Amino acid sequence: MPRKPIDVTIPNLAGKLAVVTGASDGMGLGMAVRLAAAGAEVILPVRNPRKGEAAITRIRQVSPGAKVSLRSLDLSSLESVAALGDTLHEEGRPIQLLINNAGVMRPPNRQTTADGFELQFGTNHLGHFALVAGLLPLLRAGRAQVTSQVSVAARRGRINWEDLNWDRSYDGMRAYSQSKIAFGLFGLELERRSKAHGWGITSNLSHPGVAPTSLLAARPELGRSQDTPQVRLIRALSARGILLGTVETAQLPALMAATDPDAKPGALYGPSGPGNLGGAPAEQQLYPPLRSIEDAARVWEISEQLTKTTFVTA
Repeated sequence: MPRKPIDVTIPNLAGKLAVVTGASDGMGLGMAVRLAAAGAEVILPVRNPRKGEAAITRIRQVSPGAKVSLRSLDLSSLESVAALGDTLHEEGRPIQLLINNAGVMRPPNRQTTADGFELQFGTNHLGHFALVAGLLPLLRAGRAQVTSQVSVAARRGRINWEDLNWDRSYDGMRAYSQSKIAFGLFGLELERRSKAHGWGITSNLSHPGVAPTSLLAARPELGRSQDTPQVRLIRALSARGILLGTVETAQLPALMAATDPDAKPGALYGPSGPGNLGGAPAEQQLYPPLRSIEDAARVWEISEQLTKTTFVTA
């Protein structure tokens, strides 16, 4: 069955600086392509320079005059996160758009970051938490819109407060859900604290639904030598237009949340089809695990302790 065209309108972004994590391929690259085409200068912080150069080539194929450049970032290393912050501070450019898109999902066995955190919690949440903390002065100077990409996996589950690192009983899916719940709670708390302290930053959330992205694809560096059965099923359903989205439609909620003048602070945007798995992007109700203000404050405080970072309010 042919799909109905789904898209969003990106306003003119000329003169704005955008940073998109996880933009070397997949949804993140699609976002970077669209932002550059709308006139934004786009920074791609990447772990793999070869993939980053290929991404720049793709962006310039669409927009030959695009202003786009690479920086080095490994979100699983707090040292790397701090180094990117130092680099961008030296450059001194206010940031108007930050899309926290990068992530890892369900390595077959428990793995840890360079700092000893469970890989998904450390990369998806703590790495981005430390990145936003490090970039806070630049985000404030640019009165930035910060959009953080969560997941339908944040709809259920909970924070494993007694064992955040899953040292005692690792469950890949539950650990992934925790990482996205924590990340979502952080994004909402960022909006509350920005408003309370007058930071001038706007923060909201997006999720891509379900689409054949690279999250469940073969990732040898994660110990996954071939595609999972889940991603093969997702590809088949997506290709047939059954329930799920495509890589192209999955990027739209984040683009809407980050660029639509009517996008709301503290809101969640995702696909509006059945089960919110695919379809046109729209505002959605916050998932139950994301609604606790107390949990959000607790995540924030624990994350400051674990990453040894603080959000300077002066």
